[in-house]
Amino acid sequence: MLALSGISYGLYRGIQDNYLAEILHISAFERGIVEFFRETPGLLVVLILAGMYRFTESRIFKIGTAIMAAGLMGLLLTSSGNLGKIIPVLFMVIFSAGEHIIMPVKTTISLDLAKPSTGGAALGITSAISHAGNIAGLLVVTGLFFVFSLLDFERSDPAQFQGVLAVALALMIGAVLIVLALQESTIKVTRRRFYFARKFFKYYMLEIFYGSRKQIFLTFAPYVLILQYGADTSLISLLLAICAGFGIFFSPLMGRLIDRVGYKVIMVTDTLILILVCFLYGFAHRLFSPQVAFIVVCVNYVLDSIISLASMASNVYVQAIASSQEEITATLSTGISVNHLISIFIALMGGWIWKVTGIEVLFSISALLGILNSIYAATIKAEPHR
Repeated sequence: MLALSGISYGLYRGIQDNYLAEILHISAFERGIVEFFRETPGLLVVLILAGMYRFTESRIFKIGTAIMAAGLMGLLLTSSGNLGKIIPVLFMVIFSAGEHIIMPVKTTISLDLAKPSTGGAALGITSAISHAGNIAGLLVVTGLFFVFSLLDFERSDPAQFQGVLAVALALMIGAVLIVLALQESTIKVTRRRFYFARKFFKYYMLEIFYGSRKQIFLTFAPYVLILQYGADTSLISLLLAICAGFGIFFSPLMGRLIDRVGYKVIMVTDTLILILVCFLYGFAHRLFSPQVAFIVVCVNYVLDSIISLASMASNVYVQAIASSQEEITATLSTGISVNHLISIFIALMGGWIWKVTGIEVLFSISALLGILNSIYAATIKAEPHR
């Protein structure tokens, strides 16, 4: 199921940013507004899961997958661009709702199935499976849009995007049918609307820092390539496929590294690379010629995706200090909401900062947030390492 839905998501993700820019004509400022609404389900995921308190984790997983399929179906039916910007974005929000619903329960199921002291490796393996699916979907997008260019399709022709969405929908429906066969798990948690415990305070703070710097990259890094350097759909999807390829290799490696050296070390050190990434995003066009700057930012985009894998360290941190699987799910759900609470406002502010001051200031702020993240992570008292 992870592989099938991963391919579908790869197809969707490969066209998302170019679809917004070239079909819906979303500006950099409007991109922040779109992201505000698209990430709102992540903010509300605790309330959504609280409403499903009678369901097991596997049942919620099935519901979330079906919601993703419904979002893709609606987006396909409205993807011509003739209905304006609001309705297609609404179905993107529905797709995002399903995506966020399965996030915490997928982690909980993975950790529950893992052997003792191998939580990081388990998360790494499931992440690698998803990345493998993403690669397949993204490479299909790359190939299709390359063929479209040979056939003299215009970049703004919605038929290209509709074809990709149709394939993505078919695969997601297949994933829904397969996941229905998933055996009901024994995990059933009593969910609270918001679960806050003092011992997880530092985890919540780390999610605030991580959500801030993550959102700037997630929302605006592809737009830097599209608006600043003119990257087309084929190139964007190829870069995403390369990122996913590195993810297959580095996800299990990062998971084992977390188990070996401890989550605290990973949390602190990943920002050292992040500072360089932020600097190149913001200033490559001032340091190099346009052609060289374009190559540098493309490489930077891949590097950015690799260091983002370190975020799984915070999940292992929660597992280390939690007293039950119920507490893990409740805490991760709250963490996602905390993460998105800051993310949606960062998306709005990021679009405004880009419009008023330029990308240099935007990514300098992201670097500062990363530094603060590492400083705070250094205050964590690591559990005794086995």
